[in-house]
Amino acid sequence: MTTVAAQVFGTNDSQPTRAALRFFRERRIAVHFVDLRRKPIAPGELRRFVDRLGAAALADVEGRAWRDAGLGYLRMDEAELVERLLANQALLRLPLVRVGNGVAAGRDEAAWRRLLGAASLT
Repeated sequence: MTTVAAQVFGTNDSQPTRAALRFFRERRIAVHFVDLRRKPIAPGELRRFVDRLGAAALADVEGRAWRDAGLGYLRMDEAELVERLLANQALLRLPLVRVGNGVAAGRDEAAWRRLLGAASLT
């Protein structure tokens, strides 16, 4: 039997990130936390999330950073949005969660349960 581990990208001061960490720890799932304030997400890792969820699902359009950057009025294609997310990771909808090959963005306990269920089947 393989052990299931979760990788959580976020920040310590993000309440949804803390909720994700608590969710996995309560289920005794090993968690690798990547603090985006210390280590930005790698372009390849962000690409993995974009390929599976789409760039729009990763953008925190309700967040302060999005409003402060004035992005609500811009129309961007997928590539432009990915570039913005890489340049300013405060625009990401946190947490970004990866379990095996499955990914989820934002506070979504139902998606986290699906990721754990899919990972336990492999």
